[in-house]
Order: sequence, then C-alpha cells, then structure tokens
Amino acid sequence: MKKYLVFIISFVMIFMAFQIVSGLILTASYTPDFSSIGGNLSQDVAFGTSSIPLLSTLLIATLAYFFSQRKVRTSKNK
Repeated sequence: MKKYLVFIISFVMIFMAFQIVSGLILTASYTPDFSSIGGNLSQDVAFGTSSIPLLSTLLIATLAYFFSQRKVRTSKNK
C-alpha cells in the first residue's frame, strides 16, 4: 500500500506540474487575432474544458499501477 501511495502522490504532483507548465507555455505563446473581430468587442470570456479530468486520470494511473504490479509478480514467479 505504501508503494501505491508514493506512486499516486508522485503521479499527481507530476500531472499538476505538467498542467501548470503547459498552461504557462500556451498562455505565453498565444497571439490574439484582432483582424477577425471586426469592431464587435464582446465582454464574454470563454475557457476551454479539460478532455480528461483529474479523477479519470487518477483511475487510469491506479489501474496502470496494479497491472504493472501484477506483471512484476507473475514475472518473478517464473
């Protein structure tokens, strides 16, 4: 269980760091296209949505951990 907790905590930390760094890079490299506005300035703000939420990612990471542990156990038994 200790290995699992270490794996999940490190996975979440790496995942969050990746999200923050990629957000910073995308924000820094964004160049708005003012030519397509055509004088119609709206005050609405639109945010993108996450295609894979954190809970789904944690579930996938948990499954990957248990499958890898099962594979290690079966290879040690041979």
